[in-house]
Amino acid sequence: MTRTRRRYLSGLGGASAGGLVALAGCTSTGSDGDGPGGDGGNGTDAGGTRPEGTGGPGISVVATDGVPDLSVRPAVEVVREAATTDHPPRLRTTLTNEGDERVRIGEGRAAHFEHVADESGALRLLPGDGGYPAEPDCWRLTDAVVVTEEYRTFALDPGASSERLVDLYATVGGDACLPVGEHRFETTISVVSADAEPESSTEWGFAVVLE
Repeated sequence: MTRTRRRYLSGLGGASAGGLVALAGCTSTGSDGDGPGGDGGNGTDAGGTRPEGTGGPGISVVATDGVPDLSVRPAVEVVREAATTDHPPRLRTTLTNEGDERVRIGEGRAAHFEHVADESGALRLLPGDGGYPAEPDCWRLTDAVVVTEEYRTFALDPGASSERLVDLYATVGGDACLPVGEHRFETTISVVSADAEPESSTEWGFAVVLE
């Protein structure tokens, strides 16, 4: 059962982690190449952000931090490598309880990199279960995603895993659609008590390359 504390409305802005999506526009998926960064549909490169044959660059995980000093082991993998006219790149984050006792994890969304921005603030990972206001065939957000901020937790039994899908978007006002290059994401993973009070925590992150 999810436990929560403190709740209020806020905009994501430049924060590295936010909360549950409360307002998200429909993402346009069609494109005739006339949108920002478009090439008129001829599939050529536009500002280094759109390799031929896709709607954007492909993503690969190039580095992950070491095993944290927790009973919970984080992992990340690519699910959808390339951005297309239909969807942005997608990752899967996994948390596995390798200890002998049941643990509770917080903050539940940030631990899975939901609403977490990269260190430059150019990219943001959003839950893969909703549409967001983004430029067609570009995957750059056109509006800040309005969210409720709350501290969520979830429990993991010994040997159990929790998985989430997160999609990659460029942030509002960026100069490029999905900017090529290396980008690092980092978040806090905490083991908390039944009352959601932190007992132990660690910073953990990974780097991706868009090319």
